Order: sequence, then C-alpha cells, then structure tokens
Amino acid sequence: MLGFLRRRWFAADPDDRSTLGAAGERAAARFLRRKGYRLLARNYRCPTGELDLIFLDGRTIVFVEVRTRQSEADNDPADWVAPGKWRQVHRVARYYIHEKDAYDRPCRFDLVAVLSPKGRRPQVQHYPEAYSP
Repeated sequence: MLGFLRRRWFAADPDDRSTLGAAGERAAARFLRRKGYRLLARNYRCPTGELDLIFLDGRTIVFVEVRTRQSEADNDPADWVAPGKWRQVHRVARYYIHEKDAYDRPCRFDLVAVLSPKGRRPQVQHYPEAYSP
C-alpha cells in the first residue's frame, strides 16, 4: 500500500538499486577474470560485514569493493566509497585472512567502478590499491 510513497519520496527504489548493484558486481567479476584474476569469493559475509568480491592475482589476495552508477554526472569514482566503508572492508578482510589462515599472502584493496547507463553496455574502471590500511 505504501509502495507508491516510497517511490515518490526516495530517489531510487531499493529493488532497483540491488538489481543494479548485482549487475555491476557481475560486470566487475567478468572484467577481473579476463585480466587473469581468479575468483575466490563473491558476496563474502562474516560477523564483521560483507565484501563484494575476493580475487587472487598471482599470490596476492585482492579484496574488491564494487560501486555501480547509472549516471556520468556523479563525482569521481574514487569518491564513491566513504572512509567508513573502507574501514569495514578492512575488518572483513582481516576476518577472511584469519579464517583461511592466509597470513603468508600479500593482499590489497581495489575499487571497481561500473558505469551502467540503461540500455547500454557497462563501462568498467579498475583502481588497484584504492585503499591502503
């Protein structure tokens, strides 16, 4: 009954955002696999939070935050992730490393920005080492 109010008062329907986000994560995963990365986990969840993608690049574990937008009018993709989100990603990464006993492996934190205008093919930009703890 209140669905019409939600669409009226909020900029984006949460269902549309989750669909857009999932499509962006699939595009990011395809992009990184084509670069030779090996997918370890998708939507990894633990008590400290969630990570979009985890890849292996050679011996390096890569923790990937994916951000998807439909409009080019948005600011620089590097600004799409707030510092608090990076701290949460770092906590989840530490949990993952502990869980997998992967202390001997180097790791890094990447951002993949996906611009996905309606009806057009997504454009993917990869920012290696976007965050450094």
